[in-house]
Amino acid sequence: MLELKNIRKYYNAGTVHEMCMFHDFSMKIEEGEFVSVVGSNGSGKTSLLNIICGSIPLDSGSIFINGEDITHMPEYRRQRRIGRVYQNPAMGTCPSMTILENMSLADNKGRPFNLRRGTDKKRIDFYREQLQSLGLGLEDKLYVKVGVLSGGQRQAMALLMSTMTEIEFLILDEHTAALDPKTAETIMELTGKVVREKKLTTVMVTHNLRYAVEYGNRLIMMHQGQAILDEAGEAKKAIRIQDILDKFNEISIECGN
Repeated sequence: MLELKNIRKYYNAGTVHEMCMFHDFSMKIEEGEFVSVVGSNGSGKTSLLNIICGSIPLDSGSIFINGEDITHMPEYRRQRRIGRVYQNPAMGTCPSMTILENMSLADNKGRPFNLRRGTDKKRIDFYREQLQSLGLGLEDKLYVKVGVLSGGQRQAMALLMSTMTEIEFLILDEHTAALDPKTAETIMELTGKVVREKKLTTVMVTHNLRYAVEYGNRLIMMHQGQAILDEAGEAKKAIRIQDILDKFNEISIECGN
C-alpha cells in the first residue's frame, strides 16, 4: 500500500510567485489498484507523481510504502521499488546504447555492477523472449542502437525495462501523450497486459479520457491540488467520458473561464 499523509508542497516559496500546490493532502493507494489520474494543467497530477518518486522534496508530510516511511529516501533508492515511464520516449532508454545494452542495464537495476562485463550472455535469450512479447520485432534488433528506433518502439521498451525487476509500483506519466493515435493504442494494450500479468499496483496520469475510463479500477480527478473525484470498483465502472467532461466544464465555470 502507498500512503501520502498531510502532504504540503509550495513552489517559489517566499517570493511573489509563491504557489501552494498541496495543502494537507492525503491519499491511500491499495495493493493491486490501477489508478487513472486526470485533471487540467496545473492541477497537481505530475507533481503527485514526482512526490511519490522522490523527484521533488516535500515541505511537510509523510510518504509510506507498506508501512515503511520513505519520506526522506532519495529518488535513486525509490527506483528500486518504483518503475516509471515518462511522457518523453527518450527519457526511459539510452539512445547511444544498443537494445541489448539497455536491457542489461534494466535487468541489473539496483545491483552493484562491480568489475565485470555489463552484459551477461546467459541472459540474452531471456531478453529476446521479453522483447518478443512486445510484438514489435525488437528481438531481432538486439545490436541496433535505441536512438534509431521510433518513439513507440522506445516507449514499449521503456515500459518493459521499468518492469523487468521486481517493483512494488508502476508510475505512468502521460506515457502515450507524445505518440500518434495508433501507436498510443498499441502502448496502452501493452500496458494493460503488463499490469495484469505482473499484478502491478499502478498510477497512470493521462489526458486521454477514454483511457482513463477504460483502464484501471479507480479514477481520480485532480484540481488545485485536491482530489475532487475519486471513484473505485463498480462506481468507477459506471463512469462515462461525458461524466468527466461535465466535471471539467463545472470547474471551468467556477473558475470563470
